[in-house]
Amino acid sequence: MYIIIGGGGMVGGELAQRLMQNKHDVVVVDDHANVCDKIYAQTGVVAVNGSISRVDVLVEAGIKKADIIVAATASDADNLACAILAKSFGVPKIIVRMRDPNYENAYHLAGASKIVRVTDMMVNHLVMDIENPELRREASIGNGRADVFMVEIPEGSRVIGKTVKEIAQSKNFPSQCVFMAVYNKHKNLFSIPRGDYIIDSGDEIFLVSTAESIRKAVDFLTNRKTRHSFQLVKT
Repeated sequence: MYIIIGGGGMVGGELAQRLMQNKHDVVVVDDHANVCDKIYAQTGVVAVNGSISRVDVLVEAGIKKADIIVAATASDADNLACAILAKSFGVPKIIVRMRDPNYENAYHLAGASKIVRVTDMMVNHLVMDIENPELRREASIGNGRADVFMVEIPEGSRVIGKTVKEIAQSKNFPSQCVFMAVYNKHKNLFSIPRGDYIIDSGDEIFLVSTAESIRKAVDFLTNRKTRHSFQLVKT
């Protein structure tokens, strides 16, 4: 994906490096030339010097071909202007960093796909929001040590027809990820899954997991049958 990150501070810089390591095309925009030079020198990520609230700067950064833009500066006014401009260019996904809750409604009106509060601004969560749009974080547990996530099972997933026990015992399913609940929207049925619960297409699975484990779990639950074999741990 082609991703523009507005703001090259601690969060933006780390996010850019992580996304580049995951083989995405990343450009950082920052209004401090020394920050741009530092990012390029340390990570190799292209950095454009200028304000994310300016059209010419965003065009130079490649907004016309961007799949995602992350407005992560310390200024809500700049992030809001960036979101409005991104929407005008038809950027499919707009993620904004919010410091002042009074801006929340304005961000929604500007077309923000995801609003991240400063207290929730963790690089792992941003990477998940970018790379796993089918994943939704519902709540935090233990001061952020784990979270409750929801993932919907798509048509063609290899886990359809498998029991929770079979999935949990698979070698490719992380041990630090636990099934908490399932909502079947076709049957309008909410249940606490036991080991013999059979996964169906469209099930909304609620999982308790660490940020490190959830990405592996999502890949396992949503990938098509042809991509991996279903291997169980021998007991």
